[in-house]
Amino acid sequence: MKSPPKDASTFQGRFALVVGGSGGIGRAISVELSRRGARLLVHGRHASERAQGMTLGVNETFDAAFASPGSFIRALDLRLDQIGAEPDIVICAFGPFLEKPLETCTVEEWEWLTLTNLALPGALASRFLPGMIGRKYGRFLFFGGTRTDGIRAYRKTAAYASAKTGLGVLTKSIAAEGAPHDVAAVLVCPGPTETEYLDDETKIRHASLTSTGSLARPEHIARAGLGLIDADPCLASGAIVSLDGGFAP
Repeated sequence: MKSPPKDASTFQGRFALVVGGSGGIGRAISVELSRRGARLLVHGRHASERAQGMTLGVNETFDAAFASPGSFIRALDLRLDQIGAEPDIVICAFGPFLEKPLETCTVEEWEWLTLTNLALPGALASRFLPGMIGRKYGRFLFFGGTRTDGIRAYRKTAAYASAKTGLGVLTKSIAAEGAPHDVAAVLVCPGPTETEYLDDETKIRHASLTSTGSLARPEHIARAGLGLIDADPCLASGAIVSLDGGFAP
């Protein structure tokens, strides 16, 4: 899937926040947004260091480890005050993965997965939605987990998938509230994807579950996901889209 020409993108000159934008799919999102002409605030635990190796245009970085949604938003607000801008586009590509049977998940793991994968995206929406409505423009892009586009049973990822499935409610709620104001939200659910966060054994195992025997490339997920919100009007708003190539293990 080819990217649109830079001058054809509706993101030209827009300010985008990419949470988790210095690694994995988020890194590919940052590169593609820059290529489409957006100004960036790239978040990551070591975003300043990692952004140096990325092909980006004008951009800012936000180095922060995640402890809680509240502390994250407060630190982010300070960084935005320094920049003197509010984002037109918010991408949340951050969300730790846990592959573990339900009966062995601890209270702490449930809490962590819910805070990172659901409460943080929700807090970002509550923080930035009012400003977007006031400015009559806004785009949110969230990332679910593989096959979390609907309610299913999971034998090895129930805690993680439970939090990711909740993003569908968030996405559709933003879409409904934002529709009169050109504010849109889309949730994409990638299939098994090759990132630096997977060890070689996990990559081989996940690839073996796909029909092609291979993992998706982050840049392909980035282009397809951004393509859904890079439109005005955004007819895909409220959509929950599987980008898994028909993955059916």
